[in-house]
Amino acid sequence: MSASAGEKLPRHVAVIMDGNGRWAEARGLMRVKGHQAGAQAVRAVITAARRRGIPMLTLFAFSSENWRRPAAEVAALMQLLGRAVQDNAAELNAQGVRVQIAGDKSRLAPRLQQILNDVEALTAPNDALILNIALNYGARPEIIRAVQAVAVKAAAGQIAVQDIDDAVFSSELYVPQDVDLLIRTGGEFRLSNFLLWQCAYAEIYVTDTLWPDFDAEVFDRALAFFAGRERRFGRTSAQLKATL
Repeated sequence: MSASAGEKLPRHVAVIMDGNGRWAEARGLMRVKGHQAGAQAVRAVITAARRRGIPMLTLFAFSSENWRRPAAEVAALMQLLGRAVQDNAAELNAQGVRVQIAGDKSRLAPRLQQILNDVEALTAPNDALILNIALNYGARPEIIRAVQAVAVKAAAGQIAVQDIDDAVFSSELYVPQDVDLLIRTGGEFRLSNFLLWQCAYAEIYVTDTLWPDFDAEVFDRALAFFAGRERRFGRTSAQLKATL
């Protein structure tokens, strides 16, 4: 089953890219080899999203909890990420992809911060696809950061407390846009502190496919799943049909 012309498409797809380590271990390889293979899948899903006309794609690259992993693995991941961004910046820009980093860059090495800032600046005018890379990202820290920002504005008299609503709060998040479709690879059924606010009404598609094996075909199956969902947002099926 694959997505086809005429099917409804999500405007914002988010992906928890899980399974790199398991993919490598199943082949008797070091875990870093799984991360290297996963970089190929990243390129595949970006290309697929752009070709399918998805306006926004958010990829969970490194969580604020991933610092707990072995130091050697973290260092290899950061090096791989920096190299991948540098090597693909020109192509992403040529494809009209706007890269935005979602997360706290302050803990990253200065050289990596510069690489990320450079690709954000280079691709800022683009609008074919907005690519959010969630890096040193956690949803709870993101929400706390947004609460603090709104509280500062309220304390300064820039906004009245009674005027604080979803739109005001969302504007202070790294990723203000709601997620329509959340894809998780690797067969795990949990959100892992990812886009908790934004996924309030997301359709969730879990596949046993490990991230290095993720490709356009699996992506299309997720899109077909989304197309078959009835998104009611609290209403009944009868109410939805009455508006058609």
